[in-house]
Amino acid sequence: MTQQHADDQAPAHILVVDDDPTNRYVLATTLARGGHRVTTAEDGTRALELLRTAAELPEIAIVDVRLPDMTGFEVCERIKENPVTAAMPVINISASAISADDRTRGLYRGADAYLVEPIAPGELLATVTATLRYARARRRAELLADRLHLLNRATLAVYSATDAHELIRATTQGAASVLRCDSAVFLHTPQGDALVAHTTTKRQGTASTADTQVHPVPAPEGRDDAWTDTTDTTDTTGITDGLPDRVSLPEPLGDPAGRRVVVGRAKSDRPPVVILVPAHAVVLDDDHQLLHQLARASALALEALRSYSEEHALALTLQRSFLPENLPRDARADLAVRYLPASERAEIGGDFYEAISTANGLVVAVGDVAGHSLDAAMVMGQVRHALRAYALEGHPPHAILSRLDHLLTSVEPGTAVTLCVVLIEYASETLHVANAGHLPPLLRAPDGTTVYVEEHGPMLGLGLPHPPALQVTAESGSLLLLVTDGLIERRHIDLQRSLDSLARVLAEAPLPPEDVCDELLDRLPPDGSDDIAIMAVRLNAPEETGADRPGPPGDRLRG
Repeated sequence: MTQQHADDQAPAHILVVDDDPTNRYVLATTLARGGHRVTTAEDGTRALELLRTAAELPEIAIVDVRLPDMTGFEVCERIKENPVTAAMPVINISASAISADDRTRGLYRGADAYLVEPIAPGELLATVTATLRYARARRRAELLADRLHLLNRATLAVYSATDAHELIRATTQGAASVLRCDSAVFLHTPQGDALVAHTTTKRQGTASTADTQVHPVPAPEGRDDAWTDTTDTTDTTGITDGLPDRVSLPEPLGDPAGRRVVVGRAKSDRPPVVILVPAHAVVLDDDHQLLHQLARASALALEALRSYSEEHALALTLQRSFLPENLPRDARADLAVRYLPASERAEIGGDFYEAISTANGLVVAVGDVAGHSLDAAMVMGQVRHALRAYALEGHPPHAILSRLDHLLTSVEPGTAVTLCVVLIEYASETLHVANAGHLPPLLRAPDGTTVYVEEHGPMLGLGLPHPPALQVTAESGSLLLLVTDGLIERRHIDLQRSLDSLARVLAEAPLPPEDVCDELLDRLPPDGSDDIAIMAVRLNAPEETGADRPGPPGDRLRG
């Protein structure tokens, strides 16, 4: 049995709301004998007041339907309407409201279960256990998703650091935010100095720059190579020896027995990045893995700072990390891509591409986030991962654009993104093209003729509606080309002339997609002022069936 499943059986703090003293006693006694801790309330008003002022919220509420001041249905609705208690499971109980309509009403108004009194002790405890199992699994999933989001933000902050002081602050704040606890970090700067940083989290579990203090650490007497004697990232012996004597850390970080240590190294011969958190904050294996990922990211960033071109080396690392590691192998099409970062600037770009095999067909896309900065890269990563998720859910191209537009206007207002998404059906020669202000895709027929798919909608981030995808017929042997503007846009040259040149080059290029990409870069050499993304797709014969394809079941596009 895994640790997660074992946690589902752990006792809980339970709120029992019943106006009958006898019923309250029976329920509380049964739950207490089952190992649970019980708080009671005699009416709805008292129950809501307890929830509003409680230092520790109960995990579950058992609410009688017939209360003197309000119905149990109303209490349940109040609990579910409050963002603080909305996730709390509620079990309605009643000895009089026992009809099917009553039970249905309770469930519709927010209850997670409905029991009819008299309730057998075993049934009560089993229902509580089952309800807690679902609620705890949901909380774990939500917590992990939230921590992964925070880890992503922390990793980006770490990679954007331009010096060791900024790096140690970002790592310390990232560890504190991911696990919502106090944290401390130790590292050596590229110049060989030792630094320690520690932060105290606020009540909400956040840590700001002002909360994080960075101090130089005096080396032990007669020793200048602190923390360089350990090469195994899982062995922390000796790494933190003597640190409390050299720097004052808040408890429990200053007590070896009360802390957990995670070590990250970029190379075995480099001093490590050491993260310290309270032992009580690392409960599950996921917690340790999150810290290990952050420590590893911090060590890599520190290594980048050692290079002769700090910002440029970091930019290349981040650009590559945001792009797909490989392309899908799909019988419907042969794919090739090229991605070239701008050579004359260190800023991180926002060009990206994606290709996903789904149940509805092969989805390919190329896009560009406006600007060259860390913010553009962050948006690019969010858009690409969201695009992939929406495609795998089965949404058609225009619906993907609409959802991405809503995402941008909600979480990144003011950001503009151009994006072209194409769905290649498996069982027909139909392409569904949805273009949000991006350069038009270029189609080359088997006879060598080329044509741009000109129709497009507004770019993403403006909150404007997107038209349905355009259906285009492309016979077997055709080649689809998607590019970003870095390939053809040049100062003082009209864009239409550049588009015409691209069409001529494609018409004369060898047909294999890999050769197409090489030919484009050879005939249209980049000027180094912008990033370049190229995707060449050669269409093969449609399949008779789309069965056994990845993605959601069914063969209809979702709206």
